[in-house]
Amino acid sequence: FRFTTLAETVLLYYRLSLRGTKQSRILISCTLAIIMWNHNYYIYILTNKANKVLYIGVTNNLKRRVYEHKNHLNIGFTSKYKVTKLVYFEHYFHINDAIAREKQLKSGNRQKKIDLIEKENKHWIDLYESICD
Repeated sequence: FRFTTLAETVLLYYRLSLRGTKQSRILISCTLAIIMWNHNYYIYILTNKANKVLYIGVTNNLKRRVYEHKNHLNIGFTSKYKVTKLVYFEHYFHINDAIAREKQLKSGNRQKKIDLIEKENKHWIDLYESICD
């Protein structure tokens, strides 16, 4: 099963719990396992002030992760090249989907990444403030 929303999962859980059969209890256990896997994950693209360097990452907490990049809390590529501007992100419910998309983007050429960014964020505006609301 894959549920689009938590509301659908809760509704199914409620309906099955009313029946109380052995089969429904098994389904409820499976549903709860799925809920544990169903979270919010993001792939994101950061750049530097001049929009020359691109960095692609995956996280389960976009706001926190971008904050870490902006404040150079982790020593590495983004702090070295001052890559702090969030210019693109996508949301996923399943980590495997997010990781697959991250790998797909990383394997693509630079122009495809630029085209993707400009399709959604033509002027390369820092989107961090929009996710902090």
